[in-house]
Amino acid sequence: MSLSLLGIIFVQAYYINNSFNNKEQQFAFNVKKALSYVSGQVEDNESREFLFKLQGLIKEGKNVDTTAIINFYLKESGGNSNKTLLYRNDILEENYKLSSALFDIAGLDSINVKRILNERETQIIGNQGLDENKNLNAMLSQIGTITEVDKILWETTYKDNVIRTPIHKRVKKEEINRLLQLQLKKDNIDIDFEFAIYSNGLATKVKTEDFEIIPKNTWNIPIFYNKKDKNNYKLFVNFPERKSYIFSSIIGMLLLSIVFTLIIVLAYGSALFQLLKQRQISEIKTDFINNMTHEFKTPIATINLALDAIRNPKIIDDKEKVKRYLMMIKEENKRMHAQVENVLRISKLEKNELNISKDRVEVNDLIEDAISHIELIVEDRKGRIKTDLTTDKLSVLANETHFINVLVNILDNAIKYSPNEPKINVKTERIGNNCIIKIKDNGSGMSKTAQKRVFEKFYREHTGNIHNVKGHGLGLAYVKQIIDDHHGHISVESEKEKGSEFTIRLPLIS
Repeated sequence: MSLSLLGIIFVQAYYINNSFNNKEQQFAFNVKKALSYVSGQVEDNESREFLFKLQGLIKEGKNVDTTAIINFYLKESGGNSNKTLLYRNDILEENYKLSSALFDIAGLDSINVKRILNERETQIIGNQGLDENKNLNAMLSQIGTITEVDKILWETTYKDNVIRTPIHKRVKKEEINRLLQLQLKKDNIDIDFEFAIYSNGLATKVKTEDFEIIPKNTWNIPIFYNKKDKNNYKLFVNFPERKSYIFSSIIGMLLLSIVFTLIIVLAYGSALFQLLKQRQISEIKTDFINNMTHEFKTPIATINLALDAIRNPKIIDDKEKVKRYLMMIKEENKRMHAQVENVLRISKLEKNELNISKDRVEVNDLIEDAISHIELIVEDRKGRIKTDLTTDKLSVLANETHFINVLVNILDNAIKYSPNEPKINVKTERIGNNCIIKIKDNGSGMSKTAQKRVFEKFYREHTGNIHNVKGHGLGLAYVKQIIDDHHGHISVESEKEKGSEFTIRLPLIS
């Protein structure tokens, strides 16, 4: 189960990481596509604007400086036919000398512009009247140079001259911002961005205020690219909130993955905890049954021996011995009954079926009553009980019977777990609005682990021989539940071979 759980978590993490990387790659692809679009669009807009200005000047009647006319002819005769197909293409080349100020081109007083006009005509005529000496191959060769003329037009008038124009006059920051936003929104990228145009690694005036080149978060593309251009303009763009944007695109999947993984972890943890707890309970119950069996076995054996003795003809007539054996049977029976009652009390407490009525009682009086129950046992062990009871009035709201049982249980443990003569000190004091009861013994003490679990039901500290002290691990569990029901608190401090001290705190009433 642990390996499967780790595998699920690993697969989820791997899948989410791949999704994030894929989103980043898709984002980068869309950004590069947008930059390419903006670069091409800006260049097209500039050339289109230049052409519109040129056409406007020509329409206004700008004088032509030089004119060149080139005529092209193509003859096609058909075999037996007396007709000939004649194709004519006239090219008119007009040269203009214009002021560079009209086009915002710096560094020159004037620029030369070529304008090429074209007139085409196709005729079907007879064979007579046509100059047969035309060199058809030469004409076809000249016709093929029309495209090169178009290239010369733009290279001589546009690309070779706008190079000298500052970048901030060629393109506006607002135009780049508009085009970038338009293209990015087509790919559902709607986040803030910063951009700038750099020339030879240096920022130009075309940039946003907060732009800076951030490694792995900045993309660029050449703009106004020209082999003769030494400026090497590049359009840069970055996205300060890129990580958040990409993360937000997978946040739903991530949250669901975390929630379901946590549910599995909690369910697995709960199952494991219950399994270990049941194992501990099983071990504790086994110890409890062993101890309870041992404690019942001795009284039962004593009762059987007493009954066998009474049935003996020599004993039955001896009233003193019969009386003694009957008293033994009664005491052993009473002892077993007390143990059964202890188990039943714990069960009723857990089910909230034990009715505990509370009255106003004096703590010192309850302590003296509890001591009277175990005083003979202490004397039999040649021990002693020393009391240091405060003279202050300690009135609490408690059930007299159950609270005396609490004190008797603690005192009885102090006697049972004292290998030598038991020496018990009982002290009471008033601290604020609380009554403090301290019961200290010189017994065998307990470990730190036992101190944490001593109030658990069925718990008994292992000492190698679990039957060396009679008990079934219910007495202190009963004590804890009764004190909790009285809104009090009990704690223990102990050290091996140096005894234990139980401290009970109860709220006083006025």
